[in-house]
Amino acid sequence: MIQLNHVRFAYQRKRPHFSDVSLSVEAGTISGLLGKNGAGKTTLLKLMAGLLHPASGTCVTFDSPAHKRRPGMLAKLFFIPEEFQLPPVSISRFVTLHAPFYPHFDAGWFHEQIGRFGLSPSDRLPALSFGQRKKVLIAFGLAANTRLLLLDEPTNGLDIPSKGMFRKMVAASMREDRAILISTHQVKDVENLIDRVVVLDEGRIVFEQSMQEVSRCLEMTHLADLPDTAVYHERGIAGYTVVQKNETGVDSAIDLELLFNTILTSPDAMHTCFQGDLP
Repeated sequence: MIQLNHVRFAYQRKRPHFSDVSLSVEAGTISGLLGKNGAGKTTLLKLMAGLLHPASGTCVTFDSPAHKRRPGMLAKLFFIPEEFQLPPVSISRFVTLHAPFYPHFDAGWFHEQIGRFGLSPSDRLPALSFGQRKKVLIAFGLAANTRLLLLDEPTNGLDIPSKGMFRKMVAASMREDRAILISTHQVKDVENLIDRVVVLDEGRIVFEQSMQEVSRCLEMTHLADLPDTAVYHERGIAGYTVVQKNETGVDSAIDLELLFNTILTSPDAMHTCFQGDLP
C-alpha cells in the first residue's frame, strides 16, 4: 500500500528532518508509529498522504507518487490529523458534502457510531467541543471504508470511555485488505490494538517488528532483584520491572511504553535479542 524508499525531507533550509527513511505499510495490519515529541511522526504521515513532497527518495501510495494526490489514490485513503478544522455546518451536512468522495462510505454505520458517542446528525460542528468534533471525524474516517487509514494522535481530546469505544471501532472495522497506521505518544491507548510497532527516532526508523515477534523475543517481568540478563530495567517500590531476552519459549505479555523506552536506551542489546533483524 505504502512504500517509502530512502526518503529525505527538510522544512525549507533547516537541518533534514529525515535523512534516509525506508518503510513499507502492508494490508491487514494495524501499526503503531511511536516516537518522542518532534521525532517526525506527523511529517511522515503527511508524506504518505501526499501533503508534503520528499526532497529525495520516493513515497509511493497505491502505486502512485503520493505527492501527486491523484483522485484514485485519495479515494482509497483517509487522513485524520491531530489538528484540524471542520466547516461551520451540521454533522448531516458534513456527510452530504464529503461522503461522495469515498465510494464505499457507510452512512448507516457512521450514524450508529456518532449515536454511541452521544451525538446527533443535527448537531452543528462549531457548537461541539474539540473532543466531540474528533469523534465525528474518527467515525467518518472509519465509515469511509478506505483501504488505508492514517491517524495522528487520534485519542487526544477523548475521555476515557471514548478511548475504549475508539479501540472497539477500529478493531471492528479492520479487514484483510485494509491497513491502519496510528501515530501516538499515548501508547497505553493503543497497546492492545496494534499488531505491529514502528519507532521513529532522530530522523530514521530504529525499530520495526510485529507484536508477535516482540512477544517471542522479549520477556517483561517484575523481580525483587536485578538480574545480569536485564536488557533494560526500571526501579519501582517493590523491586524492578525488567526487560530481558525471552528464553521460555512462551509468548510474553508486552508493555508498549516499556518496549519504547527499551528501544531508545538499549539499541545494541535489542539488536542482540532480535538477532540483528532491526533497521
